[in-house]
Amino acid sequence: MIKTEAVLRFFGLKTCDTCRKALKQLADREVEVIDVRADGVSAADQAAMINAFGAGVLNTRSTTWRGLSEEDRARDPAALLAAHPTLMKRPMIEVDGAWYQGWTPATKAEIGVE
Repeated sequence: MIKTEAVLRFFGLKTCDTCRKALKQLADREVEVIDVRADGVSAADQAAMINAFGAGVLNTRSTTWRGLSEEDRARDPAALLAAHPTLMKRPMIEVDGAWYQGWTPATKAEIGVE
């Protein structure tokens, strides 16, 4: 379980219902919010996400994914994420170098959210 003093870096979208729900539950924590559409995602963070989750970093059920051609879908996940940051499964949370994906009971337990 994560210490409550740890700063969470929260990657998501302000228009994403799941992200809004998660942020509401994290209101008592120190959270650095990165809107992937407005703020972008650094190359180092993208690499860390891909290292942690591989191709699972991509949300293949999203509107963005459905709008891609078969040729684009076959591209490397790093190239896709760099070109379309909204393809990232959300939320993506980083705490002290550990990465968590989605707002699941497992993620909540790992970061200490009741």
